[in-house]
Amino acid sequence: MDLRYSETDEKFRSELRAWLEQAVPAHGTPPATHDWPARRAYDTGWQGKLFEAGYAGINWPAEYGGRDASLTEQLVYYEEIARANAPYIGVNFVGMLHGGPTVIAEGTPEQKERHVRPILTGDQVWCQGFSEPQAGSDLAALKTSAVRDGDDYIVNGHKIWCSFAQVADYGELLVRTDPEASKHGGISWLILSMDTPGIEIRPLRTLAGEGEFSEVFLDNVRIPVSNLVGQENDGWRVTNVTLRFERGTAFASEMYNLQELLAEVARAAKKVTRHDASAWDDRSLRREVGHIQAELDALWAMLKLSISEAGETGVPGVGASAVKLYYTELNQRVGELAMRVLGRAALSRENVGALPSRHFLHKALQSLSLTIAAGSSQIQRNIIGERILGLPKERK
Repeated sequence: MDLRYSETDEKFRSELRAWLEQAVPAHGTPPATHDWPARRAYDTGWQGKLFEAGYAGINWPAEYGGRDASLTEQLVYYEEIARANAPYIGVNFVGMLHGGPTVIAEGTPEQKERHVRPILTGDQVWCQGFSEPQAGSDLAALKTSAVRDGDDYIVNGHKIWCSFAQVADYGELLVRTDPEASKHGGISWLILSMDTPGIEIRPLRTLAGEGEFSEVFLDNVRIPVSNLVGQENDGWRVTNVTLRFERGTAFASEMYNLQELLAEVARAAKKVTRHDASAWDDRSLRREVGHIQAELDALWAMLKLSISEAGETGVPGVGASAVKLYYTELNQRVGELAMRVLGRAALSRENVGALPSRHFLHKALQSLSLTIAAGSSQIQRNIIGERILGLPKERK
């Protein structure tokens, strides 16, 4: 696998960097955290600008409006948007990072025609309806039912941790279509229109003080059978396609951002004093920063492998679980390091003096959730042990 950048890649980098230098400042500052209409407008507005400039869906097929970029161009893209501190795709990360790619990989021509391009332009915002109060890490234990009634499914159930459900147009929804089948065998993957009668959305406040998650209650919600992605009762296989996108390439830009966060921690350590010396004068701290930077370099190499597999097959391999596990746990360690460097200043949600307390605290709290989201670290270790290393399965 040769992932050195070519002259063509560097030409692409120069063009993208020049565009970002103009587009990022022009897009303005993000709106208030809890102003959801404004956040949707800000995020989808940026998505629309990316599309118009030819940078949306960097790895999506050109026939759907994507760039169909090479592997190395994708890596250049992730590096440059992180370097420019460009707006995140935000409220539509579900649609862009795994909902849309799943429809491309598994959807019917009609589903692709209806959803793929609007996701890419920012006209459709998607959320995820997978987890349930009693089916989080053990996702296959889900109980939300879908009973066939003519050309519709009648759906009843309760979903939780639905990212951006309050501003979404559509959702990717897992339901149980055959209660008599095996635990993994009776699941189906549906496209849910969020304005369908019978849906109730209740936002949840997180430890970080944000409200991007919601509970979603479904009471006799009718979903057309034509919204079934893949075959009925084959949803677990389709779900694993979705999760591989979510666990693999979806974290690419965040990984690059984590390198910048580590650099910010090092800069902060030079400002914090410890007994008439700076925190950075502590040799053990410098050694820890160096070790983490080396691990980040290794993580970026793992990401390259995952993207390479996706480029050959269209879907990230099971190694995406290793990428997800490595990234989220390393992210948590960087968050903990940031808190240690701040010392007492870490107790404040607002900046203390010249220290970025607010930013560091938010990153540290957010890192706790990342080891749970998209499959907990324990689940990822099981997948790695059983599917990559070939170890015996856990006893039931």
